[in-house]
Amino acid sequence: MHVKTGDTVQVMTGKDKGKVGKVLQAFPKENRVIVENVNIQKHHRKPRSMEDAGGIIESEGKIHASNVLLYDEKEKRGVRTKTEVVNGKKIRVSVKSGTKFD
Repeated sequence: MHVKTGDTVQVMTGKDKGKVGKVLQAFPKENRVIVENVNIQKHHRKPRSMEDAGGIIESEGKIHASNVLLYDEKEKRGVRTKTEVVNGKKIRVSVKSGTKFD
């Protein structure tokens, strides 16, 4: 998967197209990610005790990793990346500008 937890990404498709956010969680087996303030879903929660407040709770949902690109601060947009091996370590590099992300 081309993104990991903590990366800043830009959403390229869907109802939240253009939004920029941080990857909160990555699910490599499902090829999905959770991005902050993207794909907000409402869950109706029933109170389970006297102290617990029920109601409608909003949280981020998973989106497919192919719908996001790494965000390059220098270019101010999402960029495609390739992997290169430097000193025996894999790093992600922007295809056009050559910016290194790791």
